[in-house]
Amino acid sequence: MAPPPGDPKTGYYSYELGAWHIIVLNSECKDVGGCEVGAPQEKWLRADLAAHPSACTLAYWHKPLFSSGSAHGNDLTVKPLWQALYDANADVIVNGHDHDYERFAPQTPDGDVKPNSEVRDATAFGVLKLTLKAGAYDWQFIPEAGKSFTDSGSGVCH
Repeated sequence: MAPPPGDPKTGYYSYELGAWHIIVLNSECKDVGGCEVGAPQEKWLRADLAAHPSACTLAYWHKPLFSSGSAHGNDLTVKPLWQALYDANADVIVNGHDHDYERFAPQTPDGDVKPNSEVRDATAFGVLKLTLKAGAYDWQFIPEAGKSFTDSGSGVCH
């Protein structure tokens, strides 16, 4: 279970969960002094990553850098946060915002969306079940009752 969130004025914090380092970021950039290189959150993120060289790192926040969704699409304001995570070999990034499911292949912060988008579905709401293990992870999309779309798989940490 996650600890209470950090400073409510920032909305970003991290914690350990088994062998994993979990990072929660705030994609409402204008409310936390920006997300650009050198902004407080970006500097905190780089320091946090350096202080926690875990074998497995997962980060999550609301507005995605990459999305094929038609409501919002890509949000380039979070690219410096993605870059910091990429530089530290983060393993999993989970985002929301567009009300659909999309899974990407591992990619750089400059990745093109469509070639790296492996699975997309906007027919079912549901939950993403993540099973975090030492050195690996499993994912499973579980659809709402009456819907049939699913996605599942496994990966290993860097």
